[in-house]
Amino acid sequence: MNYLGISFDYQNKPSLEPEFIPFGVWAVAFLKDARRPFRVALEREKGLVSVFSSFLRGEEYAEANLRFMERYVKFLLWSVGGWKVTICGCEETAEKLRDIYRPGGKRDFDVNFAFDIFERPFELVICRPEDFPQANEQSKAIGGHLEGCRIGFDAGGSDRKVSAVIDGVSVYSEEVVWFPKQSADPTYQYNGIVEAFKTAASKMPRVDAIGVSSAGTFVGNSPMVSSLFIKVPRERREEVKTVYDRAAKEIGDVPIVVANDGDVTALAGAMSLESGSIMGIAMGTSEAAGYVNAEGKILGWFNELAFAPVDLQDNATRDEWSGELGVGCKYFSQDAVIRLAPRVGIELSEELSLAEKLKAVQQLAESGHEGAREIFVNIGTYLAHTLSLYARFYELRYLLVLGRVASGVGGDLLIAECNRVLREEYPTLADQIAVMLPDEKARRVGQSIAAASLPEV
Repeated sequence: MNYLGISFDYQNKPSLEPEFIPFGVWAVAFLKDARRPFRVALEREKGLVSVFSSFLRGEEYAEANLRFMERYVKFLLWSVGGWKVTICGCEETAEKLRDIYRPGGKRDFDVNFAFDIFERPFELVICRPEDFPQANEQSKAIGGHLEGCRIGFDAGGSDRKVSAVIDGVSVYSEEVVWFPKQSADPTYQYNGIVEAFKTAASKMPRVDAIGVSSAGTFVGNSPMVSSLFIKVPRERREEVKTVYDRAAKEIGDVPIVVANDGDVTALAGAMSLESGSIMGIAMGTSEAAGYVNAEGKILGWFNELAFAPVDLQDNATRDEWSGELGVGCKYFSQDAVIRLAPRVGIELSEELSLAEKLKAVQQLAESGHEGAREIFVNIGTYLAHTLSLYARFYELRYLLVLGRVASGVGGDLLIAECNRVLREEYPTLADQIAVMLPDEKARRVGQSIAAASLPEV
């Protein structure tokens, strides 16, 4: 295969999408003859800075160079996050990149997202070596507190789950379908959160703490950007930023901690495996990713891999929200199942919700429908090739796959195929990373119980 003058190949192509161009595979081929160094620094809140290094090819590969640097920086913006990107080296390509990442530019969504998170204008700066920023990282401990009577709340895009947890044991759990992504009035989301809190509180003698696992990017307990509030107009932003703290006050003067659902997924894995260097990926309404390092701490990164590049093909599937092509949410979520269904002859009624469409395909897979089963095999193929990319930026010992897409036989097929492809094409990674579904202990911990452990009392 050839893309932008770079020859590459890989053996295990997704059978339903053989045109798939894994960013990780192409990057390996690109970097083989790349000798021109450049560095990237990303600054986020409180002066925290992450630094990365890579290379470009000769000037005759101008188009491929720009594509690589742009996708590389795009990945960093969604994995690490930052309001300021500083690039040193390869100035002619960096200048082109600066025009892409500007207000009104091709990556306007990314620029505006960064502004919404950090509430300051996004910058892309090109500097000399002596002016390049120094790294300033700060990891922090998260969760693992199970004593007392706690509420654990998991706010998903299609359903919300709440648990009443006493000394680490769930005494009550419920799952309720809701439609936060369709409501422009944040009162809808607020009322749903309060109802869940009060239901769990009624099952315990008291409430000592509340922990929340929620889709979105947070500063403190404030969802600065969250798909749960995607329809809410900007002028009601302050209501959204305080929604969880206000809901907690309906229960009483108790501590509440809110964390990204991906980080809580990783926390649940760390609690069950009693180990670190874990990435959790929840495949549900979207792709939620999180990571805890070898010490069991979070890095303070975005980990919004739903919007990080996966597929480089020019006609890759477009994400409706970001407008971007080939990003993770279209390969590791219910959207992936639904978009592949027509390729195996499965027609899904438009009257069904997205969750119902996923369930229909899963039921076919459970009944032995070969086409339905092939869909989950393909997602496993996507995952194996994408792991070769994720492992460039995260030190991984375990990958824990959760979410409704990974339930039932589909999850078993997905994991088996991912491990098979890793063994055949990435044997070093196969020896290094254990890819698994949650075991019985992890299922007992669960997302909402892990969320309950967030506050320290």
